[in-house]
Amino acid sequence: MSEFNDVLQSEMAKFKIILTEKQLWQFNEYYKLLTLWNNKMNLTAITGPTEVALKHFVDSCSILNYINVKENAKVIDIGTGAGFPGIPLKIVRDDINLTLLDSLNKRLLFLNEAAKEIGITANTIHGRAEDYGKDITYREKFDMAVSRAVAPLNVLSEYCIPFVKKGGVFVSMKGPNIQEEVNAGKSSIKLLGGKINNVKQFSLGDNSRSIIIVEKVNNTPATYPRHGSKISKKPL
Repeated sequence: MSEFNDVLQSEMAKFKIILTEKQLWQFNEYYKLLTLWNNKMNLTAITGPTEVALKHFVDSCSILNYINVKENAKVIDIGTGAGFPGIPLKIVRDDINLTLLDSLNKRLLFLNEAAKEIGITANTIHGRAEDYGKDITYREKFDMAVSRAVAPLNVLSEYCIPFVKKGGVFVSMKGPNIQEEVNAGKSSIKLLGGKINNVKQFSLGDNSRSIIIVEKVNNTPATYPRHGSKISKKPL
């Protein structure tokens, strides 16, 4: 795993993240668990150690170079899948209060096991974002909602922005060529109480990545989020 460690440390350093020995161990254990469980269920198509280090772990933590995440921030990772970006963020910033949301229960079994084995605490919830986004326990309770989901920004915003408290941020992690998506999402973001604060683009190895930072400036109207089928079929 020496190549894994070399890539992880050198690429993290480019985002001003210097890993401790404990964090390096946690990432190694997380990778081992990821590959083990990936044999039982579809967690990731990327399995090579250096690829996972760069495209999952470093990519997940890259936002810390562009966003000032306050100490003990309440963070929710929506549609977390195999735990990206939430678990890598928690490894690097153990002070954050992390919630992982996913609609597939068997993924949460993996996430709970991974959290236990690498020694982090995370609240895992099973269900759909549009349901929890209306639940007063979770609605407008988070300093940051983050997602690497592939849904278009105007769709993703309706799932994510309702979780963010006024003054917090929604962060959408995307690939390159996002300007059209950003333009199409502006009106829906405004309707949901948000405003695009910044769009950051950077290189990750041979790939281009983008981070869309949406500030929550107003409370989300009670009408939203709508039912899931309406969100995808008739985006705002």
